[in-house]
Order: sequence, then C-alpha cells, then structure tokens
Amino acid sequence: MTVPFLSFAPQHEPIREEVMAALGQVYDAQWYVLGQHVRDFEAAYSTFSGSRYSIGVANGLDALHLSLVALGIGPGDEVIVPSNTYIATWLAISYVGATPVPVEPDPATYNIDPGRIEAAITPRTKAIMPVHLYGQACEMTAIMEIAGRHNLFVVEDNAQSQGATADGGVTGSFGHANGTSFYPGKNLGALGDAGAVTTNDEALAKKIQTLRNYGSQQKYYNEVIGYNSRLDELHAAVLQVKLQYLPEWTRQRQQVARWYDEHLQGIGDLQLPVTVEGSTHVYHLYVVRTTQRDALQQHLTSAGIGTLIHYPVPPHMQQAYAHMGIMKGAYPIAEDLANTSLSLPMWPGMTEEHVAAVVKGMQTYFR
Repeated sequence: MTVPFLSFAPQHEPIREEVMAALGQVYDAQWYVLGQHVRDFEAAYSTFSGSRYSIGVANGLDALHLSLVALGIGPGDEVIVPSNTYIATWLAISYVGATPVPVEPDPATYNIDPGRIEAAITPRTKAIMPVHLYGQACEMTAIMEIAGRHNLFVVEDNAQSQGATADGGVTGSFGHANGTSFYPGKNLGALGDAGAVTTNDEALAKKIQTLRNYGSQQKYYNEVIGYNSRLDELHAAVLQVKLQYLPEWTRQRQQVARWYDEHLQGIGDLQLPVTVEGSTHVYHLYVVRTTQRDALQQHLTSAGIGTLIHYPVPPHMQQAYAHMGIMKGAYPIAEDLANTSLSLPMWPGMTEEHVAAVVKGMQTYFR
C-alpha cells in the first residue's frame, strides 16, 4: 500500500457540495473583499479560538507581522523566538526592524523551553513569540508569567495548532495579539494563502483592522501607513464551512497519532512525540526522531511512503540570517532536531491500515 504524506480527498470530498455552495454565494453576492463572509468567519473563529476578536488577513506571516506593528515593536527592539521553527516566525520580526533572539526548545516536546527564556531577556527585549510547533500547545502559563514579570508582550504563532489547549485555554487566546495561518495544508486550511490575528484587546483589534486595509477604517481616508493584507471572501466562505468539521478532523488526527504511538514503540532508535502535562496536541504533524533519518526516509520513499522534514535548516543557519553571525553549534538542540526529525503521513481520513503500512516500512528498515 502506498501512503502519501498528505491527502486532502478524505476531507474535501464529503463536503464538496457545501463548499461549492459557499463559493457560489460569494460569486452571486458580487461583494468580494471584506464582506459578510469575512465578518461571519471572523466571528466564528473568535468563538472557536476563545478570543474576543479575530481579524482575517492575507496569510500567516502577515498575521504575525501586523501583530508586531500594532504592538509598536520596531528597530532596536528584541523579540525572543524559538531556535527551531519555520522561518516565517523570524521573518515577521525582521519585517519590523527588530532582532530575533533565539531560545532553545525542550528536546522532548520541540517547543520553546520556558526555563531558558529569562536568560535571554535584555533591556531591549519587547516580546516573546512562542510557536505551538507541530500541533502541540506551548507551556503558556509559564510563558505568560515570565512575560508579566518583565512587562513583555506575547505574540503566539498558532499556525500549526488551531484548537490545541494549554492549561484549559485555547492556543491563540493567551497572547496580546496572535497570528495563525490557513495555508491549505494546515489543520484548518483555505484554498490558498490566508490567515488571521486573534486578540482580546479591542484597541489592538481596531489597529490591526486598520493596518490590514491600507491604514484605513473609512474608504479613501487613511489614518496610518498601512498594508494590503485582507482575507478574501472566497477563502472566508470555505473556511466557514470547514471550521464546522475541524473538531472531528482533529479527533481523527489524534486517533492516527495513538495508532502510531502504539505500533512504533521500541522500533530502532525512534523517539516518538511527547505531550507535556497540561497541554494538548492536535497533530498538524507527527514527527519522530532518529539518527538514521536520511536513510530511513529514502527507504520509506522506495516503499511508497511519503515523508517530509520539518525543518532541515534552522533559521539561524539560513543564508537569510547570515548577517547575524551566529555560528554552527550555537544552538545545538535546534541543529540536532534539524538533523534527526522526520514527519510521517498525517491527515484526517487515514486508516489503521495506512498506519500499518507506514509501521511495516519502519520495521523493515530497522530489521
């Protein structure tokens, strides 16, 4: 049996008629930018994410960028960020002229280690940007306590963990302003690039609403220098349909993870995902670690099993950040994760037979 890394079919085929009807409504309404579908989805996503406000924007990177702009973070400021994350988290900080200050993760959970954050705080630190990586919520109670003691903002990167919880709160509801992505491959995906900011602060919500729309609240009247970063009506209509199914899709992801957990125990030197006490995992990705990662990936590919590496190069080792002068070895946990992590197939609709095929491929390699 071949198993793709990702398949949309089990999600999209059952809701095809609903999605097509929603797209037809947008077409017929003849209002295509910042209309009723965006407002309806923003309201629904606010409820889902446990936040008072949700502001639809063009993509997840813009969501993080506009959050930092609205918080007044800029040149000369520092933002604490995980050393292992997708580069978009760092790019948002660079966009405002601030400096990303990496902090190593907990090697068991892959999320930023709260115990390492305070050592990285300087008089220039203005914010902490935790990333709920791979679907697991960060230890937000500890992070918010640190931020409170040092009078820092918190901006959650919630692109991979919609619906995960930390100590009973939903990711995207803890920070001052938080960004999420609806890129198609995310747990809640649009049909192209899309994103949102969540916040409980009315003043921040209004700032971000203004910033996303050319700096304007009223057409042709521009209060500030803004951006063109608006969630499309078509994407909002699709997301509104899909949001209804997200809890069930999450349940299916968690079941797939339980099958993996059960059947991958004791195989080779595999290190399986660990969920920290008090947090939940919605398994955007199921990531294992092995010192034989590259050879294992080649073996699985030859067996028809799709895998990916998230992520092969940490941000501090990317050419884009060579100007920071961070030498190889400076962040050994992030670098080790980059060299040993492998993402296995994970999508709603996967069956135990799919998982068995992946497991068989792993067993065959390690034998």
